[in-house]
Amino acid sequence: MSYQVISILALVVAFIIATIRPINLGALSLVAAFVIGSIVVEGSPDDVADKIFENFPGSLFVILVGVTFLFAIARANGTVDWLVHMAMRGVGGRIALIPWIMFMVTGLLTAFGAVVPAAVAIIAPVGLGFAVRHRINPVLMGLSIINGASAGGFSPLAIFGVITNGVVADNNLPGSPLVLFLGSLVFNILLNVVVFVIFGGRELLGRVVEEEPAQEVAAGGGPGAAKAVTSGATGASFSESEHEPVTTLDLNRSLTLVALVGVAVGALGFQLDVGLLAVTAAVLLSLLAPQTYKGAVAQVAWPTVLLICGIVTYVNLMQDIGTVDFLGNQVATIGVPLLAALVICYIGAAVSAFASTTGILGALIPLAVPFLLAGHVGPIGLITALAISSSVVDSSPFSTSGALVAANAPEDRREYVYRRLMMWGFSMVVIAPPITWLLLVVPGWL
Repeated sequence: MSYQVISILALVVAFIIATIRPINLGALSLVAAFVIGSIVVEGSPDDVADKIFENFPGSLFVILVGVTFLFAIARANGTVDWLVHMAMRGVGGRIALIPWIMFMVTGLLTAFGAVVPAAVAIIAPVGLGFAVRHRINPVLMGLSIINGASAGGFSPLAIFGVITNGVVADNNLPGSPLVLFLGSLVFNILLNVVVFVIFGGRELLGRVVEEEPAQEVAAGGGPGAAKAVTSGATGASFSESEHEPVTTLDLNRSLTLVALVGVAVGALGFQLDVGLLAVTAAVLLSLLAPQTYKGAVAQVAWPTVLLICGIVTYVNLMQDIGTVDFLGNQVATIGVPLLAALVICYIGAAVSAFASTTGILGALIPLAVPFLLAGHVGPIGLITALAISSSVVDSSPFSTSGALVAANAPEDRREYVYRRLMMWGFSMVVIAPPITWLLLVVPGWL
């Protein structure tokens, strides 16, 4: 049995253990990385450790910590509440429109070049603030934001689109940036309609802000789920307490708003790292009011950070030791081109659910080049199907976008959000490849 097969089995075992025992999957994944690394990596124990730490997602760690740190401050001093209030005025109080507004805003950001994780990192905390105040299921809000990011992510100006079109051009394959973009856009719009129906969107129809109770309720809760989840409007606090909706800006909120705008401009306009920007903004705000925000770091979603970073470390190690290439080589031995195309879409979806969509797109398209050049499968159709299959699974809490939504969910609903995102993300791993394959590859019209 090869070590690539062993690494896959180890991941399956870790999932089973985490499912039947209350053990953090990230911690189990770090153990698996240590065991597999010790088997595969040649050299001293220090070499093994260096190889494992080399695959630790430092950037993702900083994004998760930085964004949740900054928005802990923003929630505590009422800035998020104020943003919610202003946005609701903008839509005339129609609560059912809020998830679609978040979908549209995130999609526009990524379509014009914003990195998908950066756009989600900026919009998710605000969107989940809406969910808290207006009793919107946080899963509906989170998935709307993620789907919006994927919808715009394959425009000719977007990062995913640029990478995919570039790989196609480098390998002398026929491509269609327009088909790629429109295919992703339409698929994600239809997908979000399904999300809206499944996760309580129909219950929001006809509801307006004026009909809402004055007190706050837990995000996604029902009529009996009233419970305050943020701080008082008159002063920062990290304990749960009831308070009146925030409708004005004071000095702390104004400074926090400036910090949030600065992070957005830096990340979207200058392509600076959103995690480092968020940490910088949070530290500056803490320096201005150290006693007020001293509890902010404790609000970072540390269990989620361990879970996400642990499993991504292991999956990155799997990629490093050739597990993805191993799977690709197995596909190459399949004698039926249409079946091979479906398997490639499944590999893209499964691996991308745990790792970088950007990296998967760059790795799997070249693996498909030999039989694409043979002409048995339409390259435009397969590439579009692969792109969609690999991106819609970003809703998995082990992918950056899903991790950001889980980390920014209200603490009392975080486990609920995490489990629903995991169920939804893995349902996309199962469902998206055959649907895109049937629509885009089998007919042979692309």
